[in-house]
Amino acid sequence: MSERVRARDRMRERESACKRALESSPENERECASEIESARERESAPERVSARERVRERTSRARERESERERERARESERAGDKRKNARKREQAREHARERERARERARESERERESERARERERGEGKSAQEHVSESESTRERERESARVRERASERESETAHE
Repeated sequence: MSERVRARDRMRERESACKRALESSPENERECASEIESARERESAPERVSARERVRERTSRARERESERERERARESERAGDKRKNARKREQAREHARERERARERARESERERESERARERERGEGKSAQEHVSESESTRERERESARVRERASERESETAHE
């Protein structure tokens, strides 16, 4: 049997295999049509077909290399994005810590101001007995301390919520 006859038999065999595959699952239609066409091309001009197949093979490999490069670039981009995101989170945490420290400093400053105001009131005396001054200033100081604690807790809650 000559090479041409064997090639024709192989082509017919592929055609019938493709037709059977098409009957079982129609979504293979494009692949089967392509296979049948390339088999006919190989039968009609084997030397031209081999050159075409080499070109197809080269372009297929080139496409595969390019898609692998694309996937690698995407992975690199994702890693860089993660690094930037982590840096942003660290900076936000530092900013929240600075904000909490500023809130504590404001609370300390307002406490100092209230203390100096109380000292000025004591110096003025305003005609009250010493006992009245003491009990009044103690209750005032207690209210102010409680108020400062509430403000500080609120500030910490606010910065924690912003941090989350």
